Amino acid sequence: MIAQLDEKLLDERLAALEAVRAWSPRLVSKLESHLRSAPDEALFRINPLTFASERNLSETETIDLFLHATNQRLVEMNWLLVCPLCSCVVESFKELKGVHNHYYCNVCQAGFTSRLDEFVAVTFTVLPTIRTLKYHRPEELSPGEYFLEYGAIPDGRLPDGTPFVKAQAAVARAASHLPPGETTPMSIEAGEGTVIGVSHEGGAALLYAIEGAPAAQPQRFEIEFGEPVRQYATGKVAPGAMTFAVTNTTGERGTFVLAVLPPGFVPGQPLHFVPFLTGKRLLTTQTFRDLFRSEVIRASEGLSVTDITLLFTDLKGSTALYDRIGDLNAFALVHQHFERLQAVTVRHGGAIIKTIGDAVMAAFLSPADAVQAALEMRGEIAAFNRDRPDRELVLKIGIHKGAAIAVTLNDRLDYFGQTVNIAARVQALADADEIFVSEDVFEAEGVAPALAGWPVDKQLAKLRGIQDGLNVHRIAAAPVAKVA
Repeated sequence: MIAQLDEKLLDERLAALEAVRAWSPRLVSKLESHLRSAPDEALFRINPLTFASERNLSETETIDLFLHATNQRLVEMNWLLVCPLCSCVVESFKELKGVHNHYYCNVCQAGFTSRLDEFVAVTFTVLPTIRTLKYHRPEELSPGEYFLEYGAIPDGRLPDGTPFVKAQAAVARAASHLPPGETTPMSIEAGEGTVIGVSHEGGAALLYAIEGAPAAQPQRFEIEFGEPVRQYATGKVAPGAMTFAVTNTTGERGTFVLAVLPPGFVPGQPLHFVPFLTGKRLLTTQTFRDLFRSEVIRASEGLSVTDITLLFTDLKGSTALYDRIGDLNAFALVHQHFERLQAVTVRHGGAIIKTIGDAVMAAFLSPADAVQAALEMRGEIAAFNRDRPDRELVLKIGIHKGAAIAVTLNDRLDYFGQTVNIAARVQALADADEIFVSEDVFEAEGVAPALAGWPVDKQLAKLRGIQDGLNVHRIAAAPVAKVA
C-alpha cells in the first residue's frame, strides 16, 4: 500500500492541537515529524511512553499530547487486552466500554483477568484520514504481517531484551491465510524441537514433539480449523519433511502459523515488558478525565486494579462557614479550594475522581505522590487563608492504598471496594490541618523521605465496618524544628 498523507488536514489539526494549551518547545513539531516520516509500523499502536523516552520528553506531557491529538482527530485511542505470555493483542477496542473482565489467548491457550494496571494497554494509531497505513486494511496484510505485526505489540521482551515478536518470526516456518471452506496444505521441514501451530482466531492449536528416526517419506497430518479450541492437540512427528493440511470449516478466513521451537524451550513463560501506558495510569490522568467524560466501564463486574492510592479531603466546619458568610460567598471559596487542590493533584501525577459536597476524592499512581500532594495541598490552603483573618478553610486529609474495582457510577468513572471505604474513614480521623495515612501508605517506597522533618505519630484506630484495628500515622501541621 502506498502511504497517503493529507497535508491540508494534517496542518489544520496540528494547528488546533498547538492552540489547546502551552506545550514545551518543539513538542508538537516532534509529533508532526513522526506523523509525516515514520514508517507504518511506528504509527500503528504508538506507545506514548516509548515515544517520550526516545525523544527525551516528559511522559506526563507526552500522554497529554496524545490525548489532545485524539481529541483533535489526529490519532485514535486503542484499548488493548495483551497476553503477558506472548505479547499478542488478544482483543482491541476504540473505547474503554469495550474492555471486559476476562480474556483468552488462543496462541498461548491461557486465560487472564483484565486488570487495569497490568495488561490493559492504551496505544494510539494515526487516523486513516491523516495518513493511510497498511494496518488500516488488515485483510490485505500478508499472513506473517497479520500474525506478527497486526496481532501483537513489540513491547514484550525475552530475558536478553529481544522483542518476543522477533523471536517468533525467527522460529516461524510457514504462515498462511485459510480461506473458508478450503483445505490449505502447509509444508515445513524440521530435525528437532517441537512443532507448534497456532492462530489468533483459535480454530486450531497443536504441539507436536519431534522424536525418533528421520522419516523415510513426507508425513501428512489433517488438521481441522473450526470453533475455538481450549487446549493444544498434542502428538509426535519424526524429523524430516511434514505437511499439515488445514481445513477451515468456519465461514470466516483464518490465519495459521507453524513454527519450530528449539529443544528445551518451554512455552508459556511470562515476558518482561518495556513500560507502556496502562489503563490505570490513563484513568489517573486528569486530561483523560477532562477530555473523555463519556468514557465508561461496561464490564459487568467492573475492572480490577491491583493497587491504587486514594486520597480524601474534607473541610472542617464548612456548615458554620456557610452560616457565617452566606451560601454564595462560601460556595465561591469552596470552588477556589477545589481548583487549588486539583492543580496540586495534577502536579503530582494524580486525578480528581469526584467531589462530594466540600470533599475531594483523588487517585494517585503511588503513595509517595499522594503524600507529597497532601503536604502541598495543606500548604496551598494555608497560603489561601493568609489574607483571611477568620481562616475560613481548614483542610483534613486521609490516604490509603490497595486493590479496588474501577466502575462507572452516576455516569462517571469511579472506584469501588474496601480500599475506598478505608481511605474515606482514615480521612475522617483527621482534625484541622491533619493528614492521616494508613500503615500501608506509610511503609511504601518514597514516603519516608517525603515526610522527613514532619511530626508523625502512630496510632491504632478502630474504623467503622473494619473488624480489626488499623495502624495509622498522623502528620501534624507544624514541621519538626531543625536543630542548629
